[in-house]
Amino acid sequence: MKYTKLGNSDLEVSRICLGCMGFGDAKNGQHSWTIDEEKTREIIKRALDLGVNFFDTAIAYQSGTSEQYVGRAVRDFVKRDDVVIATKFLPRTQADIENGITGQEHIGRMINKSLQNLGMDYVDLYIYHMWDWNTPIYDILDGLNRVVKAGKARYIGISNCFAWQIAKANAIAEREGFEKFVSVQGHYNLIFREEEREMVPFCNEENIALTPYSALASGRLARKADEVTKRLREDTYAKFKYDATKEQDEVIINRVIELAKKKNVTMTEISLAWLLTKVASPVVGATKLHHIEGAVGAVNTELTDEEIKYLEEPYLPHPLAGVMAQNRPENKNNKHVWSTGSQKI
Repeated sequence: MKYTKLGNSDLEVSRICLGCMGFGDAKNGQHSWTIDEEKTREIIKRALDLGVNFFDTAIAYQSGTSEQYVGRAVRDFVKRDDVVIATKFLPRTQADIENGITGQEHIGRMINKSLQNLGMDYVDLYIYHMWDWNTPIYDILDGLNRVVKAGKARYIGISNCFAWQIAKANAIAEREGFEKFVSVQGHYNLIFREEEREMVPFCNEENIALTPYSALASGRLARKADEVTKRLREDTYAKFKYDATKEQDEVIINRVIELAKKKNVTMTEISLAWLLTKVASPVVGATKLHHIEGAVGAVNTELTDEEIKYLEEPYLPHPLAGVMAQNRPENKNNKHVWSTGSQKI
């Protein structure tokens, strides 16, 4: 395994982050394809054995059961200080707003519930899961700053945002003496490259770490188009993100297949090796042992400049998809995929 500094922090993270959205009670959340605690523990143990020290979960994942599974496995398998744990909080609900819960109070309640789920005193990275159009950014930053000052989080990150949003937030934080975001977790992979317009150059300029999710496009960059898995059958949200551009994406996927055969490696290794030339640590989900093994193998897979260009050349601009398409100011009162994912406090 190779390691890198996470942006402007002192966190030393593995070049692969294990994404934990696939862990949790399948009967208690958005996804029917998540794996139980026994299988979760096997994957986390294997990831640790392979040198992975960076784990990403969220209170929204299967109503907090992902956090619970991760927390128990970490306690049993590794010293707390030897791993980097990230979790996320959601925007205030309409009920929170009607009950007068401020942004600061909401964040305090969210971190306390996540720490309870994890069975930990602190997280290393606390991530703003998506922009809250109903809450002033000052209140969010103030709330996050209080969390860090209280020792409940070491650093803060943000997910599902535009470059102008993190630029605005970090400028306010600098003015007020608050903690600044050190990482961005956006939607970025070989068949969805819209982050390259503004976010990637902005983060490179500011030394903000890129830790993208959907690194394998919900499995589409890891297997042939005619291979169908339980997740591909049941993950309706992934279909929402990718089905509209399926035909043009298959041109790129076929090039991944071609290069994988040429280099005698897996599609996963080719797809992630490309992404690793762009970002600090992609968040890679795993529901089987070979998923994490393939992801780790990508760290030592080298692509030539010509191979990188060959993979990139067919790409055409895509419309926004997923959270970034749904979570817009004109839709701020509508439910999104994670709107019911948080445990009630």
